[in-house]
Amino acid sequence: MPAEEILINESVHETRVAVVQQGALQELHLERAATHGLVGNVYLGKVTRVLPGMQSAFVECGLQRAAFIHVADLWQAKQIQANPSSNTGSGQAQGHGTATTSTNGQHHIPIEKILYEGQSLLVEVLKDPISTKGARLTTQISIAGRLLVYLPHDGHLGVSQKIESEEERNQLRAMLQSLRPADEKGGFIVRTSAEDATEENLKTDMEYLRKRWKQVLEASRLKPAPSLLYQELRLSERTLRDLVNTSTQRILVDSASALKHLSEFAQAYTPSVLDRLKLHTGDRPLFELHAVEDEIERALSKRVDLKSGGYLVIDQTEALTTVDVNTGGFVSGKNFDDTIFKTNLEAAHALARQLRIRNLGGIIIIDFIDMANVQHREAVLQELRRAVAKDRTKSSVSGFTSLGLVEMTRKRTRESLAHLMCEACLVCKGKGAVKTARTICFEILREIDREARQFNPKEFRIIGSQDVIDLFLEEESQALASLGDSIGKRISLQVETQYAQEQYDIVLS
Repeated sequence: MPAEEILINESVHETRVAVVQQGALQELHLERAATHGLVGNVYLGKVTRVLPGMQSAFVECGLQRAAFIHVADLWQAKQIQANPSSNTGSGQAQGHGTATTSTNGQHHIPIEKILYEGQSLLVEVLKDPISTKGARLTTQISIAGRLLVYLPHDGHLGVSQKIESEEERNQLRAMLQSLRPADEKGGFIVRTSAEDATEENLKTDMEYLRKRWKQVLEASRLKPAPSLLYQELRLSERTLRDLVNTSTQRILVDSASALKHLSEFAQAYTPSVLDRLKLHTGDRPLFELHAVEDEIERALSKRVDLKSGGYLVIDQTEALTTVDVNTGGFVSGKNFDDTIFKTNLEAAHALARQLRIRNLGGIIIIDFIDMANVQHREAVLQELRRAVAKDRTKSSVSGFTSLGLVEMTRKRTRESLAHLMCEACLVCKGKGAVKTARTICFEILREIDREARQFNPKEFRIIGSQDVIDLFLEEESQALASLGDSIGKRISLQVETQYAQEQYDIVLS
């Protein structure tokens, strides 16, 4: 893996983290004080509504919108399924009923047999609220430490798939088994950062995670529902825990107070990164010096230019993201097929990087330039799969459809960069286009005609933008005069400089 640097720009109102490899931005993470991420937070929630038809329930956690939980995310349902005679604990709805089948083919006990309105429920946020959707929850709590993830309700012992050495995996699993007490009901997953961990390191992390879980349980008995019981680390702290790896050469922080705090955190939880923490002392801002600010601006644009001269057009909608690949002015190779192939290969790499920077998730449809050569199509597909394999977020590439489009998915756990930093245009209301001045002129003429049939004023005054009024005075002056003659009324014009092109008023006097 190429050497990388992590840049941390921290202020009172916002924290931004950039992962840079060979001078190019690869990942961007943003967290604002007013909208702190919720994933990993544990709440004592209250069930407000059970929806048997959707096998889901709404849970009040004290957030802006009620959160959402599906039966597949209830460990209680799996416990009953595995042991029908077991008691799920006090406060649970009684009776098991007939198991339902979820969309992924798994069978679950009906949710209405497990949850009821008014019930208190210990939940963890699985996905942040996105757009109009509330947070997605799970009762399968997991608490992340530096080396391990603790699963209080699941006795599973696992090892991160990114640790590829079978010998290392077996060794770590054996250490976990020997360290876990016989009466321990919870399970653990070894994180990638524990690849070279000693038995003592794992033991320390185990004790820390058990202590945190004990604190959560104690708080759940003392606090009323809804209440926050456990809050995930801030972005800068999560960066040291989750993003730093063996290829990370240094971590530059642009705030002395933030560096002090992170050094204290690293001393306690991630001592291996201490010597890589550095303070940025240059005159130029950290993100500006490394051209990250320019990359952010480009990431908010639809068009992505490729070095070859080709380009991508990325359109993000509520349901899916579409990507169109174009050759632009690129001409290379012996023939046009060779040009197309090279453009598509470059586009595959550029797209994978843009998905990470923009944090695009859900369904993604890619329209590569048509390739007649089957081997070229397969090579581009493999290149895309290799490029997205570097992503920390789970992605899946399905392949070419019968229409020649590539379908892929990327797990969506938080808002995209555009949704975090932008809002719908007040002029076009998110349409991405505005009506022409001529279209507005004709709308005004039709409205005056309607008004003249209902009212009998002395005069109609049109108040509109400069472009609309100019058009009435010039090219559409004949149409305006004809309407005035037709209705027998005077029509006057007035410019309002503050009006957008689609804004206008018709005043009757």
